[in-house]
Amino acid sequence: MNRQPACLGNNPIFESKVNITKPLLPNYEELAPLVRDIFESRVVTKGDRLRVFEELVAEHLGVKNAVAVSSCTAGLMLVYRLLGLNGEVVVPSFTFMATVSALVWAGSRPLFADIDPETTNLNPSAAEAAITPDTKAIVAVHNGGNPADIDDLKQVAERHHLRLIFDAAHGFGSLYQGQPLGSQGDVSVFSLSPTKLLVAGEGGIVATNDDALAESVRMGREYGNSGDYDSAFAGINARLPEFNALLGQVGLTNLEAAARHRNRLAELYQARLSRLPGVSFQKVRPGNRSSYKDFSITIDKEAFGLTRDGLALALKAENIETRKYYDPPVHRQTAYTQYAPHGDTLPHTERLSFRILNLPIWSDMESSIVAGVCAAIESAHEFAEDIRSALPLVNNDAVSQAA
Repeated sequence: MNRQPACLGNNPIFESKVNITKPLLPNYEELAPLVRDIFESRVVTKGDRLRVFEELVAEHLGVKNAVAVSSCTAGLMLVYRLLGLNGEVVVPSFTFMATVSALVWAGSRPLFADIDPETTNLNPSAAEAAITPDTKAIVAVHNGGNPADIDDLKQVAERHHLRLIFDAAHGFGSLYQGQPLGSQGDVSVFSLSPTKLLVAGEGGIVATNDDALAESVRMGREYGNSGDYDSAFAGINARLPEFNALLGQVGLTNLEAAARHRNRLAELYQARLSRLPGVSFQKVRPGNRSSYKDFSITIDKEAFGLTRDGLALALKAENIETRKYYDPPVHRQTAYTQYAPHGDTLPHTERLSFRILNLPIWSDMESSIVAGVCAAIESAHEFAEDIRSALPLVNNDAVSQAA
């Protein structure tokens, strides 16, 4: 029998907080002489480190161009604006807000389409159904690093003569049919922020085989200035500093090991939690590999005994941090409700947003932490009735109201 959970008065499984993620950083002694080189050169932006990093990333992704920018969001903003998407763009609502905020910033109107509830990614059929005569592009997301249905989305885009853009913020370490993400579609935009597998502190990569687009992004990150101090268009400051480029360059050597380790942790989670009723997992298509930037489960309250939010409270008492990506989905966020579709057109998005829970995972996390988290979830299930009685709030959360 499992131990009584901490929310019922027991000591927590973990003495200190288990974070949802931790960035994998290079050994300081390895990095120190390289940082010293930057200091001695006095070149802290637009230097050799940036050039080398971009070349290495392009080679890794198998693309002609990898343009480093200050963030994934800045990369999306530039790409959307430079592709002239001044109409409607099909996009999932089940994504991080930046996917859509950059669209609105660029003057586009988001058309929200539903997801595949198993992969949590944009459903190609739903995307096609959302297309109108004013649609300019499809933007798909690799949620949690799980590759989207690229071939099917490509066929939809080709049938309707649309641009196909991938928000690949979670994509470093992922594989689509054995190949890194990045070369598919017109362009992919990656993140280098601390929650990702490839960490540069902050930053992003615009990956494309379109030379003209790549050159425009390079100018766009410099205010639209090609170097003659005459802006060809209104750009922004989206440069990636030399320190960040160096951090990314060193981190690239550890990327494959990080992806493999996260996949091993995901297997441990799945092997143990699959024994519990009401717990399910994001599906990765055969031949693909997720980066597992996030590891998520979904909770069926009737089978598990607790709502998603109830489980989150029980885990918090065990000093386990969780997240609810993405609740609320973008179309229910204040800034974007004006674009929300009418009627019940996003049922899978709505249902998943009330059930999903992200568990701790990072690139050098010990397997013992997985065991502890799983033990806490098992305990919450076993004592679900007692938890509901002792903590009435868990019966009145958003899941109970909406599921």
